[in-house]
Amino acid sequence: MTMPRDAVTSDTPSALALPFSVAVRGGGLLYFSGQVATDPVTDELIEGDVAEQTEQVLRNLAAALALAGKDLGDVVRVGVYLTDMSQFGAMNEVYREHFAEPYPARTAIGVAALPFGAVVEMDVVVA
Repeated sequence: MTMPRDAVTSDTPSALALPFSVAVRGGGLLYFSGQVATDPVTDELIEGDVAEQTEQVLRNLAAALALAGKDLGDVVRVGVYLTDMSQFGAMNEVYREHFAEPYPARTAIGVAALPFGAVVEMDVVVA
């Protein structure tokens, strides 16, 4: 039996044209696709260290959440992917500025590489 899915999409054209939805609603939850630190105007990765890229990732996630009438306060789980786990502290400082207690559940995973050469990617689940 297949669970019904309802995709969240954007009418803002993207030069990326990648085969995924911004988010998909299923089982009472919204699952948002991973975001990297791309500039929403140019679709190009911003320059900067992990803190600057984390800031842009969270802005991108906030914009994606707004498409579904949600905000960062609605997030119940965050997946964080870092190409260098020694940068966890710098990412965490920026993260702390965007989320309030009680913080969402979170996983941080070290990965070999991310799309477009990004150093951090995040995905979220919203109730």
